[in-house]
Amino acid sequence: MLEIMAGELVALLGPSGCGKTTLLRIIAGFVAQTEGRIVVGEKAIDDLPANQRAVGIVFQNYALFPHMTAAQNIAYGLAARGNTRARQKARVTEMLALVKMEEFADRYPRQLSGGQQQRVAVARALAVEPSLLLLDEPFAALDKNLRLDMQIEVKRIQRIAGITTILVTHDQEEALSMADRVAVLNRGHLEQFAAPSTIYDNPRSLFVNTFVGTSNVLNAVMSETGSQSVVTLESGEQLRTRAAAEPIAAGERVVACVRPNHLRFATDDIGIAGIVEMSLPLGSAIVHEVRTSSGLSLKVSEGRSAGAETPAPGAAVIVQPISPDLVNVFRDTSAH
Repeated sequence: MLEIMAGELVALLGPSGCGKTTLLRIIAGFVAQTEGRIVVGEKAIDDLPANQRAVGIVFQNYALFPHMTAAQNIAYGLAARGNTRARQKARVTEMLALVKMEEFADRYPRQLSGGQQQRVAVARALAVEPSLLLLDEPFAALDKNLRLDMQIEVKRIQRIAGITTILVTHDQEEALSMADRVAVLNRGHLEQFAAPSTIYDNPRSLFVNTFVGTSNVLNAVMSETGSQSVVTLESGEQLRTRAAAEPIAAGERVVACVRPNHLRFATDDIGIAGIVEMSLPLGSAIVHEVRTSSGLSLKVSEGRSAGAETPAPGAAVIVQPISPDLVNVFRDTSAH
């Protein structure tokens, strides 16, 4: 069950075809579900047509009426619901101020930038005071810099309006930065529903661990279990890990996952031996590719700082996790 709290912004995250947009369309009333119920507050809305569900939706292409000005687009839903002209005018003024588009009220969509069109689409959706706001990949058509600005802006609007919002996205950074909680979907199945920090640091399944963020995946065998576990890698080295999310017996094949920024170059001989093959500066970090004796490629990320020495390509290194609690271990289902 997916239970969303009032005023919360929830992101539906997953690969293409996992069911994100289908679920959104079911909530909006565009598609009928085969089972389950949709309840808003304490009222089931399954049998209501789309135009009676009090749901606002912003599509990927914004779907603004090209022959209407920004103000007229915002007023459209109000007029369709029989609001007086005075009420329409007051509400449009309020919405234009909310999205900071007062000076563009008389412009047509073709005269607006992508970000401005998006603000108008959000204002139109909020104008009718919906119980839910649905955002269907609304930032996909924007360039990177504008996308970040609009993510911040939509989050601000959502907070001020206090409206419960569901965002569909396949962009992990977008989901983790904007959402109060993230629902990770895989082939129509809810893998995990939790706060972004929990999704990233404590994934419940191997799919979540490898889909969200970047992770080194190490095949191993469970050697010891307990509050912490010990796994033996195919190359023979051992790693301490956090306890597995599900019971795994000693001797079972497992997969250990550790993120590049959770690895460091060791100052002792405890860890995984390898050779630095390549180093890539990526903004504030440097990502090193380390090839182990068994042929495994590991990515190690470290912060860039002035004057700091980093291993050069060809250097022999020992890599180890910063902490066992940052190494997740899962049963290797491919072994069955």
